[in-house]
Amino acid sequence: MPAPSSRLTDLQRKIWNGSIPLEIRLAASDCRTYDESEPYLVQPPRLSYLAFLLPQLHAFFKPSLIDPEVHPHEAWLSFEGVPLKWHYPLGLLYDLFSGAEPVDFDKQRNEDPAASQATVETASGTAPLPWRLTAHFTEYPGDQLIQLDADGRALLDSYINAVKEADFIRNGNARTVMSLSKGDSDNLWRAVQIYDLNLFKSVNSKLLDPPGMELRHVPLKIYLPTSASQTASDTITEEAKQAGHIRVVQSLVPIHLPSRQPQTLGTALNSILPSIFPSRRNPLLAQPVLHGVVVPLGAHLNDLGRTASYLDGFLHVAVVMLG
Repeated sequence: MPAPSSRLTDLQRKIWNGSIPLEIRLAASDCRTYDESEPYLVQPPRLSYLAFLLPQLHAFFKPSLIDPEVHPHEAWLSFEGVPLKWHYPLGLLYDLFSGAEPVDFDKQRNEDPAASQATVETASGTAPLPWRLTAHFTEYPGDQLIQLDADGRALLDSYINAVKEADFIRNGNARTVMSLSKGDSDNLWRAVQIYDLNLFKSVNSKLLDPPGMELRHVPLKIYLPTSASQTASDTITEEAKQAGHIRVVQSLVPIHLPSRQPQTLGTALNSILPSIFPSRRNPLLAQPVLHGVVVPLGAHLNDLGRTASYLDGFLHVAVVMLG
């Protein structure tokens, strides 16, 4: 049975309120002093993008830079030597690379119902916080990251392309997003920049409920760590590519099963990755993680797509191996 709309609205609000505290230090190779510079502390939303921090980071670290004339858009961030992709939302990057154990509400309730006080808003797993990143202003890894520009066009183009891809998956074409007025298109990007839920919903609702159309598929990307990639069959035919040590798997996932029953996350994962998710109901070998939380396999995919998608319209699900 689909979740009540009030619960879905509350879930979306909690997801939008989610944030991750960061401690960002200047790379030693870019620092003009022998001692480390002071760290930049910030707690941005999980759904947002690290690139939006670059102007503040540049202003903060400029007195310590060997080359203070370097431009903000020439900076890049890393975690333990791994460049962090600009077009990946912060929450996804954290779930993939931080090593945090995801929050499992069902497990918490079963072990101690009274002690289960965590919410989606505070779900950051068990890794030490703040998440410690390094800011670089030289030696840009252009083979791993998209090159940003002073006007922000590269990030905007990347975002819009993802929104168009999500719309194409939902409808079989991108007419809905392409038919948005210029005002709506501008407001969508503005909502992402200033992180405004109401402004975002005013446009996104037009993408999720196009008049005279029934949505066909749920935009879903699955991120596999190296261990999961080795477990998965080498004969997987879905689009997959290397993203650092992460394999990204996509497949068209209908909203309904052939029986017209609702598609669940479990039925989708079992269909796409049966060697990792051999059961549709129980996570035997791995857990699906979204926004730092283990998602029950029985969750309806259509409900998740409407309330728990990232700002680009995709459900970005990280796979965490058990044991």
